[in-house]
Amino acid sequence: MMHWNRIVFVCLLIGVLFCACGDEDKKPLAGEDPRLRESLEKVNRYLVNDEEEEISNYIERHQLTMISTGTGLRYQVIKNGQGDTVHPGQTVKMEYVLNNVMGDVIYTSEDKGVKSFVVGHGDVESGLDEAVRYLRRGDVAKVIIPSHLGYGLLGDQDKIPARATLIYTLKITEIQ
Repeated sequence: MMHWNRIVFVCLLIGVLFCACGDEDKKPLAGEDPRLRESLEKVNRYLVNDEEEEISNYIERHQLTMISTGTGLRYQVIKNGQGDTVHPGQTVKMEYVLNNVMGDVIYTSEDKGVKSFVVGHGDVESGLDEAVRYLRRGDVAKVIIPSHLGYGLLGDQDKIPARATLIYTLKITEIQ
């Protein structure tokens, strides 16, 4: 429900902005008109703050102790592994359950198979690529990926909607 409210709010705000821009002969680009740019920045700040609040509520609800990185990624190692840490260029294999912040299961390795990707090659969402770099073989972790590090404004065109915060519970099974 809150997701649709955000979409309606953004659409209305953008509509108002385009109607109120003035000068009919010359339509400035967002970067050229300071009023439009300021309005778009305001909407973006609102959406980012709304997502941050949603993530904070999730962490509090589940009583997690997360480490936050400079990008906004959050992670918590639930069970320590015994292996080596992950480095760029290595192939990581992991079992996972992917949820949204409401707890709905989106994808799992049981359904889709073990996820395998080369770290640093852009094969997965940037938040997951970043997260595995903090982990080692055998680690079980909870990872919260804000939408800008996940599938962004478009979603995955399947089960992940636009601007979705992703919650991975994962286990690094292999590093090559």
